Amino acid sequence: MADFPIEAVRGKFPALALTDKGRRRIYLDNPAGTQVPQAVAEAVSRCLLTTNANLGGFFETTVAAQTVADDAHAAMADFVGAASVEEIVIGANMTTLTYHMSRTLGRTMKPGDEIILTRMDHEGNVSPWLQLAEDLGLVVRFVPFDEGSWQVEEAVLQKLLSEKTRLVALNYASNLTGSINRVKALTAIAKQAGALVYVDAVQFAPHGLIDVEALGCDFLVCSAYKFFGPHMGILWGRRDLIDALKPYKCRCSSNGLPERFELGTPQIELMAGLTAAIDYFADLGAAAGGSGSRRQRIAKAFEVSIAYENALTRQLIEGLSDIEGLTIRGITDPERLGERVPTVSFTVEGIAPETIVRQMNGENIFLWSGHNYAWEIVHQLGIPPEQGVVRIGIAHYNTAAEIGETLESVHRMVAMLRQQR
Repeated sequence: MADFPIEAVRGKFPALALTDKGRRRIYLDNPAGTQVPQAVAEAVSRCLLTTNANLGGFFETTVAAQTVADDAHAAMADFVGAASVEEIVIGANMTTLTYHMSRTLGRTMKPGDEIILTRMDHEGNVSPWLQLAEDLGLVVRFVPFDEGSWQVEEAVLQKLLSEKTRLVALNYASNLTGSINRVKALTAIAKQAGALVYVDAVQFAPHGLIDVEALGCDFLVCSAYKFFGPHMGILWGRRDLIDALKPYKCRCSSNGLPERFELGTPQIELMAGLTAAIDYFADLGAAAGGSGSRRQRIAKAFEVSIAYENALTRQLIEGLSDIEGLTIRGITDPERLGERVPTVSFTVEGIAPETIVRQMNGENIFLWSGHNYAWEIVHQLGIPPEQGVVRIGIAHYNTAAEIGETLESVHRMVAMLRQQR
């Protein structure tokens, strides 16, 4: 933790210095969206002011805009470990991309084919497949997560697979429990059954190095605004597979890759911000002693940030565990911090999560309550979806002092609310 350059990191994020009527802000709403470095905002602005044109022409701004788009695809290829920029599809957000890809994949399916979903996923990786199944007469099977390990277990998935399974959709990390699934092992089991594997890495991407080649999956999606970038989504698809797919698109638009999956005019200025966000990771890796390619420097950034975040997560979990009647919904074993991201959700017996969050928001501690689109998780756990949980989400720009203030606030709020009952 001492080796992480926290002050230098915080200096890159202007939002962290903002105050409201003299009161500091503590951003622990990061699972819903992180703040951005100055370089990201500057890249977006610079693109709008100097290279603002559509693609496909021969004059200066359109040529420059194409360079912005090409750079963004190359940066994302480095970020996820893709073999080719042609495997990177950039779009509005993860959910929109998943709806689009689900319909495209639906063209390869027939009534009676089976899809496996998990009870651990964000709704953005559930509803598109449920609605596809409804449209096409597919069979949906759900694999629950284990409430002891907080992960999807390989043996449980294995039992649901059959010769009719066409696709397994699963998440890398939960946006409610924080648990990380063993995606490589789960993918290998699904592939042995001949199924495609679609991975939602939205919550994992800010907290760990993605290597799509090593995972062995067919698709992986994430969102730039969860890893210090602009509001947009990215899909990686294995090249031989996406090259064979026929997407829904305009008749006269490009049939090239990845263009045939990127509908309409792209968000060119946000692509500039995407490249800047990925370069932020590379710069962090270089500051931590990393060298070599951008991919290698990104890997170094995650090496140091994971260690830093784990220390904050340990501090948070230990502090919350002191509160009687408080239940953390996820991994709490300090020996298993490497199996979770720093998103910690909890409930308190007899107190509505929103009541706690409203009080803490009033102290400029930013966090969320509710189901947070983890619809299947709250139902499996028997948590009323209209209440959900209190969710605290750490990013590597947070500090131990902020976690300390947050814990003091939780303790005080719970004690106060209990007295008022």
